[in-house]
Amino acid sequence: MDYSGNAVHGLSTEEAQRRLEIHGKNVLKSAKGHGWIKILLSQFTDLMIIILIASSIISFIMGENSEGIAILAIIILNGLLGFFQELRTEKALEALMNLAAPHAKVVRDGVIRDIPAEEVVPGDVVVLEAGNRVPADAVLLEANNLFADESMLTGESIPVAKFRTDQINAGLMDLSPRNLVYMGSMITNGTGRALVLVTGMETEMGRIAEMMETAGAQETPLQKKLEKLGEYMVTGCLIICAIVTLLGIVRGEPVIQMLLGGISLAVAAVPEGLPAVVTIALAIGVRRMVQKNALIRRLPAVETLGCATVICSDKTGTLTENRMTVVEAYAGKNPYVLRRNEHGRLGAWCRGREVHVEKTTGLKLLLKIGMLCNNARIMDGDSETGLDIEGDPTEVALVRAAIDAGLDRNAVFGAYRRVREIPFDSERKLMSVICRTPGGELFLFAKGAPEIIIDKCTKIMVGDRERDITHDDREKLRDECSAMTSRALRVMSFAYRTVQPSQLRRDDLESQLVFIGLAGMTDPPRKEAIEAVAKCRRAGIRTVMITGDHVETATAIARAMDIYREGDLVINGHEIDQMSDRELEEACRKATVFARVFPKHKLRIVRAIRNKGNIVAMTGDGVNDAPAVKDADIGIAMGKSGTDVTRQAASMILMDDNFSSIVAAVEEGRNIYSNIRKFIRYLLSCNVGEVLTMFLSMLMGLPIPLLPAQVLAVNLATDGLPAIALGMEPGEPDIMDRPPRSPNESVFSHGLARLILVRGVFIALSTIASFVIVHTMSGSLATARTAALVTLVLSQLIHVFECKSENKSLFEIPLLSNKYLILAVLSSLLLLLGIIYLPFLSAIFGTSALTVNEWLIAGGISLLVPVLVGIVGARKPGSMQKAGMEQN
Repeated sequence: MDYSGNAVHGLSTEEAQRRLEIHGKNVLKSAKGHGWIKILLSQFTDLMIIILIASSIISFIMGENSEGIAILAIIILNGLLGFFQELRTEKALEALMNLAAPHAKVVRDGVIRDIPAEEVVPGDVVVLEAGNRVPADAVLLEANNLFADESMLTGESIPVAKFRTDQINAGLMDLSPRNLVYMGSMITNGTGRALVLVTGMETEMGRIAEMMETAGAQETPLQKKLEKLGEYMVTGCLIICAIVTLLGIVRGEPVIQMLLGGISLAVAAVPEGLPAVVTIALAIGVRRMVQKNALIRRLPAVETLGCATVICSDKTGTLTENRMTVVEAYAGKNPYVLRRNEHGRLGAWCRGREVHVEKTTGLKLLLKIGMLCNNARIMDGDSETGLDIEGDPTEVALVRAAIDAGLDRNAVFGAYRRVREIPFDSERKLMSVICRTPGGELFLFAKGAPEIIIDKCTKIMVGDRERDITHDDREKLRDECSAMTSRALRVMSFAYRTVQPSQLRRDDLESQLVFIGLAGMTDPPRKEAIEAVAKCRRAGIRTVMITGDHVETATAIARAMDIYREGDLVINGHEIDQMSDRELEEACRKATVFARVFPKHKLRIVRAIRNKGNIVAMTGDGVNDAPAVKDADIGIAMGKSGTDVTRQAASMILMDDNFSSIVAAVEEGRNIYSNIRKFIRYLLSCNVGEVLTMFLSMLMGLPIPLLPAQVLAVNLATDGLPAIALGMEPGEPDIMDRPPRSPNESVFSHGLARLILVRGVFIALSTIASFVIVHTMSGSLATARTAALVTLVLSQLIHVFECKSENKSLFEIPLLSNKYLILAVLSSLLLLLGIIYLPFLSAIFGTSALTVNEWLIAGGISLLVPVLVGIVGARKPGSMQKAGMEQN
């Protein structure tokens, strides 16, 4: 295939679509998800279900057709319910994984576009820069100091240098590896453009696709705990059910009926669906987080979020708006305040008097250098100025200030044509460009960190003339810089020099500069971030700012956001280098601001905070942030500004780069865990009630209060939809006013085990009381069993509303706040009425119609305990929670 025509302008949209149809999507064939047939069949492979199926067959053989039909019908209904739950969960997780799919920058129709990596096709020109993951196997057309990490393919951890080639029509086998980049490898340094040769399964990575693991598939720690709990409960319930069965047989009850009853009770009592319901709750919560701009890549992060005690956040764009604006300047030894005047233009005020920028040599030159020493892209489109400026926020601010102050961009760029750029890097902390005038003169314009620029200057511009810079000049400039940073401004310095044609390619041109001035920019804090920080403080979560900005700037913004308070420590990168790990751990106890830090420091900061027993959430965007993000308990990547490598290392992706979204995710994480506790409380209370109803009846010498089919009917009516609906419960208003929970905390902590046991006992006693009273009044065993069935179901459906809160009584809980729960309860009630009043169901389940008095008895007894507990709880606010704390 001839690719030569695509090297500059890339493919057209139509050609790219045609190639996509020919070659298919640029994806690796992952392990297929469970097909719907497999999911459906898996619902009937549980040991207890197999035993129940066998019991149904035995019932038919023994002539107990109604029992057999009832058991079989409930097996099918339960299976279908589980099938739809699991199918929905799998589709939800699949959709979330698609949201996390990587993107690629390609040249289409001559314009750089950001597209999903799966839409990359052979012939596309891909734009590469540090931090990008290569989307397909490609040959390099441009390579500027380009290095790639190919450890995923070769196992070699050292990045490999890459170079451009002219052999763009050669095949993969005919090109040197030094000219190729491979799908899945990571660009660690430099920039480049590459022509895609092959995609998908035809790539080198495609050959080892079977070894790739899918993110988010692992079980969460909570699920593992609940599975272990389920094993204990299965053992305990089987023992109790065996005792119930033997007691019934000894008393002379029909053997088959008691065997079926024991098996039915075991199936009803064991919460086999608990791990599945947890998965559904997590998936629902994750989808809620997506709506709040937080994309969870790994389910365990949902649990961990609720335990977070420290959030380490970058400043720019996360805590602030990432919308830099030049508000102050210092040039020609004069201070300037920049703001819009009554005409809407950017005006300059010097010592309280407005001046014309055109008449201020130093300020005008500063703005001109800011526009020239700049890689921001200026395009038509902005409604106010007719311009749309894209690029680094600092550079956008400088260009915007120059244009708003009246500089003609066409005149400036016409007078100075760039011939060379010395790009910015984090070690030099400055950027320079060399421009040629129409007269042939060469000038170097530089901008960068004040401490770097000041030291490189030998002259200073005062007024409209240059003179040698003195020690006092340098001290004055440093004082001005400190004053600006103390006002939460980001300060940048500007300088220039003339260059001889013979010096154009020399490497030491950034010296002997003429100092022009300082510009102070502000990036205002996000209003919602200020509120989120306050919410974190109330929730017992400490917010720590980590930034590369100057100490004074960082401290001022942190103080404005209430992150920093008097007595807190502010630590800079140099101080971190001087500290031992133990010293850093101690310092981190009181530190709320880390300024002038490099990515290498972030990993040490995270580990130091973690080593003091904290659960740390850490944000990052650059490729060098990935180790710290990966090492944190909750790694958070920036969705807008973050690089692919950081997203791959993170547990969560922040799609709007906003700190308030982190706090919203923490709140959602707490809500999810709270909801999981709610339906654990509900399910286990109900199951304990069912087991004790049968067990205590046997001990008291009563007839069997529930037939096997009725026990299964209770399980069907109460365990499915109401439990799932609790997982959709909206968060409690005070969820962020509580301290973080310990990650090692038992799911039964704070007295939950006692609540479950006590409520289970009351459910059982209520059911037995209803059975005895109605049996005494009517003399009919069928009627008494129906009343017991009604009482057991109603008690559980009332209890589901009690489970909406652990520390509020029934009268304090907003009963109608969860529409899904209302619908679930109504569905269960309709099922109960159908079992009693529909003749064919009544025959299967052995029920009989109840009179009004019998309904009042069953309903009244069902309400008795919740009402009494509600009255006690209303008189003693928080008593339930206090009791739980004491129990714990």
